[in-house]
Amino acid sequence: MTNPAEILPGVIFYSYLSSQRKDKVCFWANHALVLMVSGRLGLETSGQSLVTGAGDVLLISKNQLGTLTKTPLDIQPYESIVISLQEELLRRIALEERLLSEQKYQGPLNIQLPPNAYLQGFFQSIMPYARTSAEPLSEEMGILKVKEAVKLLLHIQPGLKNLLFDFSHPHKIDLEHFMVQNYHYNIPVERFAQLTGRSLAAFKRDFHKLFGQPPRRWLQEKRLGEARHLIEQQRKRPTDIYLDLGFESLSHFSRSYRLQFGHTPTAITT
Repeated sequence: MTNPAEILPGVIFYSYLSSQRKDKVCFWANHALVLMVSGRLGLETSGQSLVTGAGDVLLISKNQLGTLTKTPLDIQPYESIVISLQEELLRRIALEERLLSEQKYQGPLNIQLPPNAYLQGFFQSIMPYARTSAEPLSEEMGILKVKEAVKLLLHIQPGLKNLLFDFSHPHKIDLEHFMVQNYHYNIPVERFAQLTGRSLAAFKRDFHKLFGQPPRRWLQEKRLGEARHLIEQQRKRPTDIYLDLGFESLSHFSRSYRLQFGHTPTAITT
């Protein structure tokens, strides 16, 4: 079984893990609704830190970067059902139900929903499709399930309408604050531009005015500077930090470190 397995391709997923996994770079292009079946899920973004367990339901907002840590507990595996609330379908629901965002959403971007029998029953209706391939979920039925999920969310918290049906582009945010908070995520410069509400050209122009150098060079130097601090001051091992600082491999990290500082990172710790 691939992990996560697709119950409805690109829309509904089932995740099963028998050992802990940490997904460092997660970018949510769409809102996501998560049911924890068993185990524990840790979510960390620049502004929030949440831990959810069996039976919890979590709504993750779109256009965010974060880290997910999936952990089995005791003899139970990690299991979750995830529904991607894709914008195209939300637009369709908005038209059908005549739903529009009335004002800018002001609440937390990631919401741990209170226990609710309706949501629990809804997810229970999906579990048979996750645990057996005998009767696959049809696209028609899958779309109905997503619509049902959205209506249940609005029934539980009507104010979520302003979050789910806000189709505006990300507004232009404080570039310096955002980059200092998120430089360690290994994502393309184009994605950083999108998340700060800028075109790529505007992002590069604003970035150079602010930091005095191109984004890729700044990101490399910022990550390596933090690595040097962790290794020299906190005695961290390179193997423990390179992924968290946005490097794709230990060899890439070691090579970049040597070019920047004239010696390998292991030379400090040995």
